[in-house]
Amino acid sequence: MKNINLWAGKNAYAKIKDSGLTPDDVKVVAGAAGGPKWLILANLDRTLFGHWFADRKDPLFLIGSSIGSWRFAAASQKDPLAAIDRLQNAYINQTYDSKPSPADVSWESEKILNHMLDGNGESAVLSHPCFRLNIMSVHSKGLTGHDKKTSLIPGLMLAAIGNTVSRRFLKIFFERVLFHDSRDLPPFYNMNEFPIHRVGLTEKNLKPALMASGAIPLVMAGVQNIAGAPAGVYRDGGVIDYHLDIPFLNNNTGIVLYPHFTNRIIPGWLDKQIPWRRPNINHMDNVLLITPSREFLNRLPHKKIPDRNDFYKFKRQDKERIAYWKTSVDMGADMAEAFMECVGNGRIKDQIRPVEEMIAHRHIFYSHPSS
Repeated sequence: MKNINLWAGKNAYAKIKDSGLTPDDVKVVAGAAGGPKWLILANLDRTLFGHWFADRKDPLFLIGSSIGSWRFAAASQKDPLAAIDRLQNAYINQTYDSKPSPADVSWESEKILNHMLDGNGESAVLSHPCFRLNIMSVHSKGLTGHDKKTSLIPGLMLAAIGNTVSRRFLKIFFERVLFHDSRDLPPFYNMNEFPIHRVGLTEKNLKPALMASGAIPLVMAGVQNIAGAPAGVYRDGGVIDYHLDIPFLNNNTGIVLYPHFTNRIIPGWLDKQIPWRRPNINHMDNVLLITPSREFLNRLPHKKIPDRNDFYKFKRQDKERIAYWKTSVDMGADMAEAFMECVGNGRIKDQIRPVEEMIAHRHIFYSHPSS
């Protein structure tokens, strides 16, 4: 296809080849961390949550880390299109006069979140007829349980060193936290690759959980003592679950729809510079991954999607950065149109490609869950 690639795990591939894809086939929607990269997906979110899933009756489990959880909190509002507009506009227009402190970034992020939630967003999320929001965060331990750089930097350095050997070393510094809608337990509720706290969402803790899920260490301040969760400091869920390498369906049937901004799945935040760190391919069995095509990326301004480095690249040039980001959002409509066309006319059966093909070309997955 011209604007998107569709990659399917073995179960998803067989199902879609046989009978195509309908909204009711989808049981889980996944959203990665990645800061401004989400902007090319904003119009796909509008199409999916504002239209494609509009008549859904059964629970749909939304799980995200960092900006992924913010996207899904917007999608779970009474008017998802208006909420996505609010999130997009506030996010694009954030500006900083100089090199911001973690407190500055947290303050600006809270402004964005408040604008998106619009006064009663917590109630809307927790009363949505079918969407069930799930938010990934981490509970920080030891040296990483403090915001003072004299403690946090050494803690992150030790975590990074251990992580190069095995992700299991992250257990020394971080515990996984799943903030979940208590009305229906998600199919991934029993994931156990890391020590985990499972905390029911309430109107009191939903916004702090969203803030914590996006609290990048050293960039933002950690979130202290979230209601209903163990005491301590909570940070970006992407530390462990950057692109969500989890058992989404736990042997249940259905499709995991994963709109993504790249055809690489990076398990954790500290894995970005580790080329041999790859996710467990078994976790991809039911996943349908929607990614931008190379042709789409080449048509974007600067031939790349927005990212956090743009704040530095366009320092004191906010007008130029904002124009670039808005153009990227607008062009993302081509991804949404391509997806809806192929599911509508049934050609998705011919356009999906097996994840194994992506493995062969990019070598980005592995089949050994112990690493």
